[in-house]
Amino acid sequence: MMGNGTIFQLILCSALLAGLARAAAGNFYQDVDITWGDGRGRILGNGNLLTLSLDRASGSGFQSKSQYLYGRFDMQIKLVPGNSAGTVATFYLSSQGSAHDEIDFEFLGNASGEPYTVHTNVYSQGKGGREQQFRMWFDPTADFHTYSVLWNPTHILFYVDGTPIREHRNRETATGVAFPRSQPMRVYASMWDAEEWATQGGRVRTDWAAAPFVATYRALAATGCTSGDAAACARPGGSPWMYQELDSTAQERLRWVQSNYMIYNYCADTWRFPQGVPPECTAQ
Repeated sequence: MMGNGTIFQLILCSALLAGLARAAAGNFYQDVDITWGDGRGRILGNGNLLTLSLDRASGSGFQSKSQYLYGRFDMQIKLVPGNSAGTVATFYLSSQGSAHDEIDFEFLGNASGEPYTVHTNVYSQGKGGREQQFRMWFDPTADFHTYSVLWNPTHILFYVDGTPIREHRNRETATGVAFPRSQPMRVYASMWDAEEWATQGGRVRTDWAAAPFVATYRALAATGCTSGDAAACARPGGSPWMYQELDSTAQERLRWVQSNYMIYNYCADTWRFPQGVPPECTAQ
């Protein structure tokens, strides 16, 4: 068993390596379309940076040009500094329609000096409600940090700077609970107003005098099966993420994050589920 100090040193090392590994990722001009915001989303630096802004009139957002069935998806994000209460920046995967699949990172702003909440969720066939929330062990507004999703037929992994913070396993056979496995998804990001609920349950509202609120994105790296044919991705030597599991060191780091930085887990919410938590919780 590794001590907290050793685990924290491993996390810092992973953060440095994650930043180096993703620095040469794709170009926003080639990889995404800004889909809404009436000019509030801007691509800068020859395609290396993208900013999304929010003011009282509107937020903004973009989506990837390609769709993916399974893959590894990394994005470096620098969140809104100062008083970001009521704002939400996002990075997520989603298909379309009422029975869509979705894998979410949402970053819930807070009053000045208070920490961001990292909100994660998984939807399958239109059903979500699988929230886990975390604080971070750093200031996500001071610099860029890498947020990652690994999605394969076995599980979904959420990473921050190369450190796993959540694992959602495929227990469809054992529980009958659907797992995202058949709908290709695009990468999305957005900046929007959620003052009714985002900050301290809606008790702290957006200070529009501080607008515009700007989140900055860079180094989108999407490595997935774009053909819609998962079998092609599964061929030997083709896609290492297709079979990736957490080794013992990564499992220890996951437990450390969840013990020290998790602030909400739907699987532990007996008030919300008085008749028993969802079946995938006991199977996890």
